[in-house]
Amino acid sequence: MPSSTFLLIRELAELESAFRAEVASLATEQEIRAAQARYLGKKGRVSELMKQMGRLPAEERPQVGEVANRTKNGIEAETERRLCELRELARKQDLERQVDVTLPGRCEPVGHLHILTKVRREIVAIFAELGFEVAFGPQVETDFHNFEALGIPKDHPARDMQDTFYVADDVVLRTHTSPVQIRTMLSKAPPVKIVAPGAVYRKDDDPTHSPMFQQIEGLLVDEDVRMSDLKGVLLHFVRRFFGRDLGIRFRPSYFPFVEPGAEVDMQCTFCGGRGAGCRVCKGTGFLEIGGAGMVDPVVLKQVNYDAEKFNGFAFGMGIERMAMLRHGINDIKLFYEGNLRFLEQF
Repeated sequence: MPSSTFLLIRELAELESAFRAEVASLATEQEIRAAQARYLGKKGRVSELMKQMGRLPAEERPQVGEVANRTKNGIEAETERRLCELRELARKQDLERQVDVTLPGRCEPVGHLHILTKVRREIVAIFAELGFEVAFGPQVETDFHNFEALGIPKDHPARDMQDTFYVADDVVLRTHTSPVQIRTMLSKAPPVKIVAPGAVYRKDDDPTHSPMFQQIEGLLVDEDVRMSDLKGVLLHFVRRFFGRDLGIRFRPSYFPFVEPGAEVDMQCTFCGGRGAGCRVCKGTGFLEIGGAGMVDPVVLKQVNYDAEKFNGFAFGMGIERMAMLRHGINDIKLFYEGNLRFLEQF
């Protein structure tokens, strides 16, 4: 046997002993696996020695290959033996571990409702005190329920105010929860007294607007309903929700499904309506909270109500806006980013 073949066989045989000595002092599976890779990996010590086989006579290569396979098997067996030792040691240490059973248990942290869920439920409860029922409807709506039944035909300029997401020509993501009012009136005769909370969608995106946000609308249809009834309902809500003796005011405004229509303002929660020097209300003493008005007879006719006998009022406000005003939050996106530092405050 040539000396080169003899030396290669000896080096291969010695690798197993070298591996055993190396892993004997290693204390983790990660370290042992890394050592195994240094010997049996593609660029390991065994592989590097095997590259020399190409220079050996063909009749001597099987003998070298047999030694190489024996070395690989030995290294793999030693690896598994050491890993078994580590597992057995860990189990023994676990059994010997002393536990003080008198210590109090560690409870999992308890979650809580999202701030918007809390605010929505609170708003609904306040209107329930006045006899309003809760109504729901689909978020993907027909053009008829979202626009036409509310006095907004296809060529109406009010469509430009909505920034609508269209699913198809006559199917939209609802831009308000007013379609719930239409569906409710189509399904039952007056009197109707509902609030409709839910998600709505518009192409808005800035610190005070989001492409998806939550809205709550109210509707009351009966005989002899007056605008003073509307103001009384909203005044009750503002004082209950904000817990202060705040006033409200109506400013004339245009909404295609109410006549007359009004923007609803309440006294600033930060300056109490004083206005002077207040950056939140910009010195006016009032903050806008939503829109309202008396239901347009055109809408009543769309749902086959007798507009000569019945009338009513409607109002709407953003749930995020109510939460922002009460808690001093200045960016609507905080509600949807999932930041635990923000959410844990509520």
